[in-house]
Amino acid sequence: MPYTHFHSPTLPVRYLLRNCTLYTGTSVLRHHALLIDTGRIEAVLPEVVAPTGLSEVDGRGLNVAPGLLDLQVYGAEGRLFSVQPTADALAALTGFAFRHGTTGVLATMPTNSLTMMHAALEAGKEFQRHHPGLLGIHLEGPYINPVKKGAHQQEFIHAPTVAEIDELLRVADGALRMMTLAPEITPPAVAARLREAGVVLSAGHSNATYTEATQGFSSGFAAATHLFNAMSGLQGREPGLVGAVYDHAAAQASIIADGVHCDFASVRISKKLLQERLFLITDAVTESQQGAYRFRRQADHFVDEQGTLAGSALTLPQAVRNCAEQVGVPLAEALRMASLYPARLLGLDDELGYLETGYTADFWLFDEELTTVATARAGKLVWH
Repeated sequence: MPYTHFHSPTLPVRYLLRNCTLYTGTSVLRHHALLIDTGRIEAVLPEVVAPTGLSEVDGRGLNVAPGLLDLQVYGAEGRLFSVQPTADALAALTGFAFRHGTTGVLATMPTNSLTMMHAALEAGKEFQRHHPGLLGIHLEGPYINPVKKGAHQQEFIHAPTVAEIDELLRVADGALRMMTLAPEITPPAVAARLREAGVVLSAGHSNATYTEATQGFSSGFAAATHLFNAMSGLQGREPGLVGAVYDHAAAQASIIADGVHCDFASVRISKKLLQERLFLITDAVTESQQGAYRFRRQADHFVDEQGTLAGSALTLPQAVRNCAEQVGVPLAEALRMASLYPARLLGLDDELGYLETGYTADFWLFDEELTTVATARAGKLVWH
């Protein structure tokens, strides 16, 4: 489908959103209103003191929270970015996310040929210039450990070099925001070059020992990719990458809260240990019967041609609901796991993740079932 600018042509640049419950990122406020002006939040204020004479939008008694952020998503609606790294695939991906309360995504390219990796960066660079819903590109590989490749393609896996990284950065021109690598095969010079360029490093598809993983976190890795999946596990005599994440003071970790990629008890245990360092991703793919990645849906997840678990069928609202209903996380905290905490990892928490004065007016409206009813990006509100 062609990309659509999501907005209401009749909505003024300054308006008051009222009759709703606000999950601000710090508080749950009832009988409050959001004052929006030119794409930013001008004020959060009690309805009784809200200014009069403004254009008003009825929040219909719904809940309002900061826009969700998905830092690992591959495709939607039959368009898989890892097979078709095009503007059309990005439009489908960002459009689908927007309709599910997600105002920012990192489109993800898994291990592939360097030609395809470059194509993903080129497409992301161009698309991002006109469509703020794309926060950038996440390259998941090809610098991973083949022992933990999961559904990634063996033929494209190799060790990184500074020269190859420099070429990726040149092509990306700022569009590369995150990269998943195995710390045990990543030379310090490669990690340093990526960090110097502002790329967030995440440890994943890794068989690292506890010592190797801890060294990675000490030398620039900021996170771990889809906790438990495709990584060395926590064992009594070798704590592995999972143990290193748990034990580190600052490392964040993404998790796929669908009950398939990891048991909800594992999500609960991890939440107790990691607290604000654990955030939600969808790891969502879509049906594909061409290219290097061919997926088919199996109940509530996707598998590749060999039957290997290959991705989820989640939306972020479903992940939030699972955390609230299956894991026992309070709703306000589950919402932060899909908005504020990923914003922190990208260094965007001074713009996104809160409903506060001065923040970008990215938010979504949802009912008690976590069904998305409307979404706003930069204050442009669309009812679905």
